[in-house]
Amino acid sequence: MDRIKEGWFTELGSLWPGQAMSLQVEEVLYDKKSKFQDVMVFKSKTYGNVLVLDGVIQCTERDEFAYQEMIANLPLCSHPCPKKVLIIGGGDGGVLREVVKNPLVESVVLCEIDEDVINVSKKFLPGMAKGFFSPKLTLHVGDGFEFMKQNQDAFDVIITDSSDPVGPAESLFKESYFQLMNAALRKGGILCSQGECQWLHLELIKEMWTFCKTLFPVVDYAYSTIPTYPSGQIGFMLCGKDPETNFKEPVKALGKEDIENMKLKYYNPEIHKAAFVLPEFARKVLSDA
Repeated sequence: MDRIKEGWFTELGSLWPGQAMSLQVEEVLYDKKSKFQDVMVFKSKTYGNVLVLDGVIQCTERDEFAYQEMIANLPLCSHPCPKKVLIIGGGDGGVLREVVKNPLVESVVLCEIDEDVINVSKKFLPGMAKGFFSPKLTLHVGDGFEFMKQNQDAFDVIITDSSDPVGPAESLFKESYFQLMNAALRKGGILCSQGECQWLHLELIKEMWTFCKTLFPVVDYAYSTIPTYPSGQIGFMLCGKDPETNFKEPVKALGKEDIENMKLKYYNPEIHKAAFVLPEFARKVLSDA
């Protein structure tokens, strides 16, 4: 609650020094410490309900689709037959909601370490948490590392919907984690991980890019705009085991009818391609890596 002053929540963080994001608060709906982190939900003046973990905004009802649709569909539409999907993190249910919409997806395992996030999201973010009620879902509450160690060569697509690389999620940005995902993917498999912000974390992105290149024949980086993430932008690291994969060209381009049926509000085949067009400062750093 100390982050709310005079009716405003302010997100301060060491990963974005010298800047902050503030939202006007109408009501605090939930504020408790779980076994792993501080979990808060508040109703904001303009962005609906907001989920905050350890003082950092994870999602808001108004703009969450810009992130969820991209992190789900960039890998799903790049794989010819994404039957089995693993989501690491994503306890708010948003990525899951998008993944189960895809008719090619037959089964999804969601592996979330903090059950409190799931329960809080079901109560306060029902529009996101609807994926938890899909018959395609197997829910595993536990550590993603341990789960993947026990499930090698098992998935067509792995999506890591992690918070920032501090606290419980720090290990999800390291080479050892990407090695584990590589082993858990089937032949021709694809992974997509939350890839931070070009304006703030270009060195971290370069580091990830460099080690991913040693693990996978195909690596690419895309991004999406989203107002309530630091600097209004979030990236995605995509890696493929098939050297023929071209992330920039969706192998399964969604038609107008698909987009309407899936109720998509951000993703379409054009924005898929455009997401890989980086501003020159970022393109130069990654092309030199």
